[in-house]
Amino acid sequence: DINYGCPVKQVACKGAGAGILLDLPKMQAMAAEIVKQVSIPVTVKTRLGWDHQSIKILEVVQRLQDVGVQAVTIHGRTRQQMYKGLADWSYIGAVKADPSIHIPIFGNGDIDSPTKAVAYKDKYGVDGIMIGRASIGYPWIFREIKHYHATGNLLPPPTLAERIETVKKHLTHAIEWKGERTGILEMRRHYANYFRGVTGIKQYRSNLVTANDCKTIGDLLDEMMQKRSDGD
Repeated sequence: DINYGCPVKQVACKGAGAGILLDLPKMQAMAAEIVKQVSIPVTVKTRLGWDHQSIKILEVVQRLQDVGVQAVTIHGRTRQQMYKGLADWSYIGAVKADPSIHIPIFGNGDIDSPTKAVAYKDKYGVDGIMIGRASIGYPWIFREIKHYHATGNLLPPPTLAERIETVKKHLTHAIEWKGERTGILEMRRHYANYFRGVTGIKQYRSNLVTANDCKTIGDLLDEMMQKRSDGD
């Protein structure tokens, strides 16, 4: 999956990520070479354009399709917007509806609930939806969307036990990947998302973001679960 959508300054302003949208022939040539060199399907994620004066997303997808890219995900913002403002799905829908496009088109941007996911899929006719920020600290959004799409019914939110189990798993993998100190530090930004909407745990959340070792974090999570089980 080629990332032609990253808006971060250090990436885009060097001609990579969304910066490649300023040079469509180069973008096409790069994608073509990757398609030639690998034996698996190549897909691309991109944005509408560099700014609103340079939106050429239909041409972008046509060029990618022509060199063998198998699917494209479109984020409904320009690079200039970063993550501000609303994603404009009208461009995504127009690409999907264009008769020249025959590869799958996925939409991305501002999807943060099962109802919105299904409504946007139906309205804009996309083949699927990519979830980004809404899944950070809330991986359950995927099962909720799938269930709502299949049944029309909303699932209840995850239990505290599920949240705590997932936090422990996330922390374990973070430490395995980056070491204990970095893993613990990077995990701090996720606690608010994991426990959003859960009442009565404000002090625990504050303690979690200041804890410096795995045992302390584990003890806090276990105590949080025990207090809730006891009805405190």
